[in-house]
This record gives sequence, C-alpha cells and structure tokens, in this order.
Amino acid sequence: MSLRISFELSKEDLQHLATLMEQSMEKAASASPEAILAGAHEVLSASASVSMPEFMRERQQKLQTLVDMVEDKAWNLPPGERLRVVSALAYFVLADDLIPDHIPGLGFLDDAIMIELVVRELKHELDAYLDFCQFRSQQEAEQDNPGVSRSSWLAKKREALMGRMDKRRKAGGLGWLKLR
Repeated sequence: MSLRISFELSKEDLQHLATLMEQSMEKAASASPEAILAGAHEVLSASASVSMPEFMRERQQKLQTLVDMVEDKAWNLPPGERLRVVSALAYFVLADDLIPDHIPGLGFLDDAIMIELVVRELKHELDAYLDFCQFRSQQEAEQDNPGVSRSSWLAKKREALMGRMDKRRKAGGLGWLKLR
C-alpha cells in the first residue's frame, strides 16, 4: 500500500525558503567551492547510513547528481553555471536546518523539500547533464571507430547540450529563487 501526501507551498512559504537559500549563499561567499563540495560529500555520506523514507532517499540521489554535475570533468560546466550549482549546494552544507538532520524520520524532510525546489530551479542544467551522461554511456558502449576520439565526440555533444540548456533557461526559468 502506498500513500500520496501533497501540500502546496504558498508564495510566502517559497519566499521564506528563498530567504534561507539567500542566507546560505551569503555564507557561501566566504567559503571556497571546494569546501562546499567537500561538505556536500559529508552530508551525502552521513545521510547514506540513516534510515529514511524512499521519497527522501530519492531527493538525496538528486543532490548527488548536482555534485556529480559540478565534479564531472568531461561535462566541464562553465564557471557561471558551476557557481549557480555550488551556490545551491551551499544550503545543504552551510544553512541551519529547519528540522535538524539528527531527528529520526523527519530530519531530512526540509532538505528533501529544498532539494526538490533547487532541482526545479536547475532543471535545464540537470536535463542537459543527464542527457550528456546517457550519451556518454551509449557512445562508450558503441565506440568502435578508432579515428574519432572520445574527447571529440564528448565535446561536440557537450556544446550542443549546453547551448540547449542556456536557451531553455532564458526562455522559462521558474524564478522563485535567484541562484547567482
């Protein structure tokens, strides 16, 4: 048996969460991207051993994808986009949680909500990155032409996907949160 629970975040709720994100981004200004990424790895590592509902675990996986997107050398996220993602990760590393993570059953609920909002804000970046990962896997499986280098086909696909990402973001971002 499963149970679906829905709730609606009001304009004021979203503003409150945006304010929390802005506060963590202010703290992030004095932290290096490497420190924020290291903190994100610590958060993910700590949450891996905690019992939590599947919907929270799924959000933790999305957080891992954000970290992967920044660290993937083949993806080579441009500096401005990298800053947007690292700024979003700062909340999970530097913010004072609404619900402390150590509270059993509920500790990661606020993180799951914020992850979902960040994923929506970075939808175009994530879509492009996931398409890139899928393309890379397919090409590696099919690669049998020694005349075409891996870096060549990855660079061509990366450029196309980043162009698409930029166009989509400019055409219709959610706008609830301004990530630098």
